[in-house]
Amino acid sequence: MAKKSLIEREKKRQKLEQKYHLIRQSLKKEIIKVTSLSDKWEIHGKLESLPRNSAPIRLHRRCFATGRPRANYRDFGLSGHILREMVHICLLPGAIRSSW
Repeated sequence: MAKKSLIEREKKRQKLEQKYHLIRQSLKKEIIKVTSLSDKWEIHGKLESLPRNSAPIRLHRRCFATGRPRANYRDFGLSGHILREMVHICLLPGAIRSSW
């Protein structure tokens, strides 16, 4: 189980990303449209002034059940060992255990 503080920090980053998403997107579109270099630097400065944790690259996918940050499957939102346990208990329909 992941520490509660790390999970809460990730939630805070998600809220910040949603809050600044439209602003960040519009500034990036402006950079593409503007031709003069000085205007591009000015817009780039506005982008840099936004909070660092509002960037989507800083978000990390976590396991829905345990909060584990590694070995997550996008389709299920679960980490590998929780996914394996759920398949063994037959809680995930259509998932088949490998036997060879």
